[in-house]
Amino acid sequence: MDKYSVYIVEKLKATGASTAAVQVKVQELKKYKELYDNPFFNALMTFIEPFPIGLVITLISAAVLRKKPQSQPAQSPLPASS
Repeated sequence: MDKYSVYIVEKLKATGASTAAVQVKVQELKKYKELYDNPFFNALMTFIEPFPIGLVITLISAAVLRKKPQSQPAQSPLPASS
């Protein structure tokens, strides 16, 4: 997170952003760093990021692979014994 913060700040400075804009971004990045230091938040974000895509793929797979209902039960070719 520290390397990312330095990269973002340098990128802002290279684009000619004002000092006030850079300070606002630095404060925002500090808040994110504090959040990511919490292991529960980190685990939550790790779960939430891929979850929607996995859910969509699962639903599509379930729809494609659904068994078609049989109209009649299969009949045995052997005659029924009495």
